[in-house]
Amino acid sequence: MDYKIEICANSVASCLEAQKGGAYRVELCAGIPEGGTTPSYGEIAVARELLNIKLNIIIRPRGGDFLYSDVEHKTMLHDIEIAKKLGVDGVVIGCLKADGTIDMERNRELIAAAEGMSVTFHRAFDMCKNPFESLEQIIALGCDTLLTSGQQPTAIEGISLLSQLVEKAGDRIIIMPGSGVNEDNIAILADETKAKEFHFSAREPIDSKMEYRNPDLKMGGAVVEIDEFVNNVTAADKVKRTIDKLK
Repeated sequence: MDYKIEICANSVASCLEAQKGGAYRVELCAGIPEGGTTPSYGEIAVARELLNIKLNIIIRPRGGDFLYSDVEHKTMLHDIEIAKKLGVDGVVIGCLKADGTIDMERNRELIAAAEGMSVTFHRAFDMCKNPFESLEQIIALGCDTLLTSGQQPTAIEGISLLSQLVEKAGDRIIIMPGSGVNEDNIAILADETKAKEFHFSAREPIDSKMEYRNPDLKMGGAVVEIDEFVNNVTAADKVKRTIDKLK
């Protein structure tokens, strides 16, 4: 069976490692600790210049919930316009209403702006009140792919719902499991869910080359514990090892 692998890339360096490791596509994101936010113009442009594989970008102006203001929605529309001009292959979107249902109107506007590009509905789905009703709405919107962990913290925990979603979706939309997918569980997920596309990061920590390290502060403050002297980058060999588990 042919599988397609999408790597959640947090930088151009991760994009290149994903390509080297045999990924079919990357989803370029900034703000990984917040679940992914829209990458910068420069990062998108350089990634597009250097990649031969498919390039998707997340369209998400901030972390937190998926209930967006008018200003945030306008920002997303402009970001999609920029992505299209830069030659991005697809966008990754998701807007919800306050009651935990799909915001059909706002998603339609984003999809219309993305005409000519593929559209993935992201894990905003995992915050929806009714997964099966939401699945039908996302299909009705015309999205190509649904990225989901089965409404659980990780895909392996959400394996039961993922299996049901794949069955109900049929060939109407691609169900792509993501969150916590790795070389130890991807074969289990493939076998039990029957999904044909998978999303993971395959990142490994790389120690900073900084010689002087100020021990008295962190740039994220006390709330967010991020080690400024470790850079987490996708590793090509880890991508390849994970893909090989599907053979």
